[in-house]
Amino acid sequence: MATAIRTIRPVGHEDRLTLVEHLDELRTRLIISLIAIAVAFAFCFWQNHAIIKIVNKPLEQQTISSAKNNSGSGGLQQLQSLQVSEAGTLRAVADSNGQTAAALDRLAATSHDAAARAELRQAASVSRSAQLSLTRYAATLPKHVSGKEPITLGVGEPLTETIKVTGYAAILLALPFVLWQLYGFVLPAFSPSERRVAFPLMCTVPLLFACGVAFGYFVVLPPAIHFLQGFNNQNFDVLVQARQYYSFELLVLLGLGVFFQVPIGILAVTRMGIVTPRQLKKNRRYALLVIAVLVAILPVDPITMIISMVPLLALYEGSIQFAALVDRRAQRRERAAGPDIDENP
Repeated sequence: MATAIRTIRPVGHEDRLTLVEHLDELRTRLIISLIAIAVAFAFCFWQNHAIIKIVNKPLEQQTISSAKNNSGSGGLQQLQSLQVSEAGTLRAVADSNGQTAAALDRLAATSHDAAARAELRQAASVSRSAQLSLTRYAATLPKHVSGKEPITLGVGEPLTETIKVTGYAAILLALPFVLWQLYGFVLPAFSPSERRVAFPLMCTVPLLFACGVAFGYFVVLPPAIHFLQGFNNQNFDVLVQARQYYSFELLVLLGLGVFFQVPIGILAVTRMGIVTPRQLKKNRRYALLVIAVLVAILPVDPITMIISMVPLLALYEGSIQFAALVDRRAQRRERAAGPDIDENP
């Protein structure tokens, strides 16, 4: 235990560790990362109902929209849509009966004929009874169309899919801490000047990944599911299997999270001198082709593919401008330092 505590202490750039000490530090950081993932998994499994509800929401919204339009939704959703419409009609009729009963009561109060008053009050009572019956029946009908959850086919599939979804959610939740352990192991290899450049870039990785996942969930998935579920749906009774739906969603979200790392890659290759910002600007058309090919890997429709390309192109252009700015600042520092500066290896 003492060795483990010692190996997770910060290591300076000038420190020299043996191979065994490096392996001990790596082992300790791996154990800490696994513990963090296990804790995150326990929390996510505890909240698996909320997580699965969030994951299923794009599909539910699509089925609700299809049910309202009576296109391509299952029989249950179409029945619910009819029941919701019927409930609204019944409530309107009940309100009308209530107004009629109130009007009859007012007439009975102003009538001087006892027989007429009795008839009016009896009619008002009938209207109130009808209002009460209609209100009670309308209350038994659904107030809104519920979305369709993905189906499971195997006996153990609900359990396995729950574990899969919560497992990926746990990894996403623990990702910043795991990356922090990775940075703690790698950063001592950088010099102080290199660390000032590398550390902000490394901290940007989880932020860009989270932005990519959020963009995929809120912007890409809804139109993609709408198009794919709605294509030629009048000829099919569309049922979505949980395993395929979660794999589809994972591929889209994970792919966009990785694709959003474009700025990190551009800054890395420019700082290493592999390419220059000017070369990246000159070969912009090739970058457009590469981005299109990468986005085409995602299982989305052409319109959603174009939507996905927009932020990637914006990130590419912004990264070029930022890389050019960093390059100009580095050149100014070199000129200010003079040509005879001694560089430490």
